[in-house]
Amino acid sequence: MKKSKNKHLKLSKDKKLLGVVGGVAEYFNLDKSLARIVALIIIVMAGVIPGFIIYFIVGSVIMPEK
Repeated sequence: MKKSKNKHLKLSKDKKLLGVVGGVAEYFNLDKSLARIVALIIIVMAGVIPGFIIYFIVGSVIMPEK
């Protein structure tokens, strides 16, 4: 298994909202649509308001754009 030295978790340019889930999907080499469905299920099960607050904190503060 070959490791890439330049693999970094960052916001995706293919955005639906902020690009957080797209960035995670790119990092783990997953289908973006599947990752978005899983993220939506997790947000709904964890609580919609806290889930979106965490999503926006991660998207706007923690994950870099480049």
